[in-house]
Amino acid sequence: MSECIENPGAARGARTARCLGAARRVVVKVGSTLLVDPSTGTLNSAWLATLAEDLAALRRNGQEVLVVSSGAVALGRAVLGIGRDRRLDTAQAAAAAGQIALADAWRGVLAGHELKTAQILLTLEDSDQRRRYLNARATIERLLTLGAIPIVNENDTVATAEIRYGDNDRLAARVAQMASADCLVLLSDVDALYTADPTRNPDARPIPVVEEIDAGIVAMAGESASDLGSGGMITKLAAARVALGAGCHMAIASGRVAHPLKALAAGGRCTWFVAGQSPKTVRKQWIAGVLEPKGELIVDAGAARALVGGSSLLPAGVIAIHGEFSRGDAVVVRPAAGPPLAHGLVAYSAGEARAIRGRHSRDIESLLGYRGREELIHRDDLVMLNAVSG
Repeated sequence: MSECIENPGAARGARTARCLGAARRVVVKVGSTLLVDPSTGTLNSAWLATLAEDLAALRRNGQEVLVVSSGAVALGRAVLGIGRDRRLDTAQAAAAAGQIALADAWRGVLAGHELKTAQILLTLEDSDQRRRYLNARATIERLLTLGAIPIVNENDTVATAEIRYGDNDRLAARVAQMASADCLVLLSDVDALYTADPTRNPDARPIPVVEEIDAGIVAMAGESASDLGSGGMITKLAAARVALGAGCHMAIASGRVAHPLKALAAGGRCTWFVAGQSPKTVRKQWIAGVLEPKGELIVDAGAARALVGGSSLLPAGVIAIHGEFSRGDAVVVRPAAGPPLAHGLVAYSAGEARAIRGRHSRDIESLLGYRGREELIHRDDLVMLNAVSG
């Protein structure tokens, strides 16, 4: 059972501390109604400063942090003075103006804690198309390695209705999936999932923990009461499905308080959606059994021993390549004689792999004309077939 609920008798705050405090990588989603004052269209700077302090505290705890931030369109409407015009091109114009203000706000408030930021703009296509997904994932990984906090938003200036997430709850869940995050926190103007709409039913009760999103849970969700935001409880449940499927715990919590993450960690009211498996385990099972292999890499005895010992697969250890595949496809790794040894996501196409097989990694740039990864398959993208459940 998950570390969040392994002790049902523990106080809610203790369970919360394990879900949030023990996470290696945390995604925090911030809604428009928290960032932007609906009466003026201006930034809630004082509240944002308290959230920045919370994010800095996570970083001091050794945790990696990503932020999915709404607010670009709302800020841009005020900048351009365009009111509530709902046309797509108007919203895209507002996003173009607001993204500058939003990125600058995050840069400024986190710089006060000596934290670096970077902006990432995504559309639904970026997570649905394999090559775009891999590029976005690689960018996120590199930014986190460099110590930056990625600030992610939907790329409203280019997205059409057909390729939009439509709300940043689902975008946040896809980012958590993409980043193999352990914990996703949706900060919003609601503080939990309730048994009924609390604004209409005084007997509605908050649900502290959800382990399975069944029909009964879905029936409890209502519509968004927010004017600025686009996501209601239904979208939050959709986000929870994605997060849990990726092995990521998710919390719905109120952002209507100062230091909202600190309040959450202290046991503030929320709903935790608890994943039954870790992101690492889910990813291993996906690579090993869900993806259809597109080819085979035959390795020498030295490479096989290195893989068993936990190493990545380097070009020098590959003696033959079978099949046609693209970068990011699943392939089988096997010795010259014997059963398959591993499945993995290959970092080069079949043609590129044939050009560099048997060669030292330092030769990749001269052989391909660009400097790619040193590994044909990085150990994080490699699953030994006798260790899928690890």
